[in-house]
Amino acid sequence: MKHSLKTGLSFGLSSGVITTLGLIIGLNASTKSKAVIIGAIIIMAVSDAFSDAMGIHFSEESENKHCRKEIWESTGATFLCKFIFAMTFIIPVLFLKLFPAIVVSIIWGVFLLVVFSLYLAKEQKVSPKGVIVEHLIVILTVIILTHNIGLWVGRFFK
Repeated sequence: MKHSLKTGLSFGLSSGVITTLGLIIGLNASTKSKAVIIGAIIIMAVSDAFSDAMGIHFSEESENKHCRKEIWESTGATFLCKFIFAMTFIIPVLFLKLFPAIVVSIIWGVFLLVVFSLYLAKEQKVSPKGVIVEHLIVILTVIILTHNIGLWVGRFFK
């Protein structure tokens, strides 16, 4: 896979999963509102995808290693991957009651990260166990923190 596409996929997928799960879990804990969560996913999918894409764009430019075409390929791939992966989390929220939708979203996010971790481990020729555990620790930390922050916000601002 081309460097520019791998950059966009890896950044977009990981950021899309972790940011969206954190958003969903925190908003669920504070609001218990499907409308708020659906609106936030869509808004975040657009604004954060643009933000991350520009972050990758600036990062790639600052390396002075890539031509303009590669930089814009990374930018576009990051935007598309972040947007698409973030938007997949809207599906369970649209079609399930909120609690099962949150559970399905967590399972979906963990599945995506594990599959991508397996891919990365294979590419790097390292044991997948360490890569998977490292990434699962990050997602578990985000889940716990955003849930507790959401509870706090829900109590403090009611």
